[in-house]
Amino acid sequence: MAKNMTLLWHSGSAPCWRVLIALEEKNLRGYNQQRLSIYKMQHRSQEVLEINPRGQLPAFKHGNLILNESYAACFYLESQFRKQGNKLMPDCPAELAMMYQRMFEGITLYHKIRCLIYYPRKNPEDEQENNAVRIMEKALREEVNLWEGYLKKVMKMNTFGYEDQFVLTLTSALQEPKPFLTGQTFSLSDVTVYPAMALLFYAGLPLERYPKLGEYYTHLKGWPSIKTTWPQNWLKNPEGHHLLKHI
Repeated sequence: MAKNMTLLWHSGSAPCWRVLIALEEKNLRGYNQQRLSIYKMQHRSQEVLEINPRGQLPAFKHGNLILNESYAACFYLESQFRKQGNKLMPDCPAELAMMYQRMFEGITLYHKIRCLIYYPRKNPEDEQENNAVRIMEKALREEVNLWEGYLKKVMKMNTFGYEDQFVLTLTSALQEPKPFLTGQTFSLSDVTVYPAMALLFYAGLPLERYPKLGEYYTHLKGWPSIKTTWPQNWLKNPEGHHLLKHI
């Protein structure tokens, strides 16, 4: 089933990682894949351009169907293989609504991370503006605090019950809290947002400053599909550039 799938990807890229996690969750293995390097400009190769004319990664193809946007690929895989592997969309309407909300908020989070991390790469040191960096740091700090609040709330709800939003049995309410973005269920929101969260900490975000984000990051670091697809270049160099140590 997966043999007619092709994935061209870059290690450490959050969009690529989303698709890798989704494929693993749906037990879709044995697909054609090739790890490329954007630093060697391999994403501009003819092989990539034939699938993704934007010259970006991931480049994903299932038969004659092309889905290069990582969110689109994740939705597609869950929709087409809903009865295979792990279910990634909750049955509970409240959890489902939260899943969609957090997924698309994750795009904003990733954008603010990228703006700050890649600013030094795109601008020579003598052309960098301190004020621009401060503005981006402030924007990311506010964003990260927002997510810290989201996780604090959902972990509290996991522990004490979902108040007016969810109906849980006493047994499930007393279970060990599971720090997923939508409650008790690992879902597409975790598939799509976790890579951005991991990038935060890889780039130096202090774990102790954001305890709920740190708990989420640490807990899911051992999640099978995430552990299996963890960026190889991160394993070789466990610490990033400490660019976010002041956030």
